[in-house]
Amino acid sequence: MLIMTKAILAMMIGFILSVIAGVVLIPILKKFKINQSLSVYLRDAHKKKSHTPTMGGLIFILPTLFTVTIFILTDRMQMSYSLAIVLLAFLGYALIGFIDDYLIILRHNNKGLTEGQKLLLQLVIAVIFFYLFMKAENEPLIWIHTFNIRWNIGFFYGLFILFLLLASSNAVNLTDGLDGLAGGLSVIAFLTFGIISFCTGWLEGYQEIGLFCFILIGCLLGFLVFNTSPAKVFMGDTGSLSLGATLGTIAILTRHELLLVVIGIVFVMETMSCIIQRYYYKLTHKRIFPMAPIHHAFEKWGWREQDIVKLFWIIGLLGAMVALAFGVWL
Repeated sequence: MLIMTKAILAMMIGFILSVIAGVVLIPILKKFKINQSLSVYLRDAHKKKSHTPTMGGLIFILPTLFTVTIFILTDRMQMSYSLAIVLLAFLGYALIGFIDDYLIILRHNNKGLTEGQKLLLQLVIAVIFFYLFMKAENEPLIWIHTFNIRWNIGFFYGLFILFLLLASSNAVNLTDGLDGLAGGLSVIAFLTFGIISFCTGWLEGYQEIGLFCFILIGCLLGFLVFNTSPAKVFMGDTGSLSLGATLGTIAILTRHELLLVVIGIVFVMETMSCIIQRYYYKLTHKRIFPMAPIHHAFEKWGWREQDIVKLFWIIGLLGAMVALAFGVWL
């Protein structure tokens, strides 16, 4: 009961601080014209969004860090090894996103870091994470808890971890294209992993990881006050890369890597739509979807933005419920 009380308190504090951060930061972002640069393919459909400030990820990143610090200083959380790894991914990928957003603003176009540069920086942090993870004497296992299946894949587990971190960070980044879409889906995903973390008693610092998830949920809810349609701010790569990498990190630490595919089913759909579109076009010079990621295809098919977001939130919620039933309850 105490841990649930802490979780609710963490979420409440995160929400309040995030709303305050939004009230303070959005006018500053507007003053310095830190505006979203739209792709040439979206300038007609999203014309009204061209002057919406970006880098809004700071609205939930800074309050999350502040709340975690307060909880540690007041002995409501412990700085465990596992929590330190989570914070490394959270901050490291946020920094990559910040650099990308900054270059986009500086150049007044939609080109920040190149794909190669971004991938290299993501890979560096992923390698550091892998080193720290294996240093804690974790076994290279694919673990399906419900069936108690443990598959030791040895050297390939390192490649699997690197792939998972890169894929999860970029998946959320691709999904961040409609007002409230990535933020709402992230709330659902972190709520699921918060519950899973509290059921992972064998992991050092499992309660701290759970509390971190609930702090971040509160901060994301505060961010959504400003990000739901019509959005007053976008999270930018600063927020999306950080959220995706953190989801991947927690999935790895709790040994629910495969369950991440179900929890983040919409993120998977968005990523797969881009991959299918790219390679199908290379082979046939035709497009399967009017536009990728898939949420933009729904726009081309005449769906209202709010309806697309609601549909994808529902799909994400269904995936989360299936994942909880399979990974925790069963």
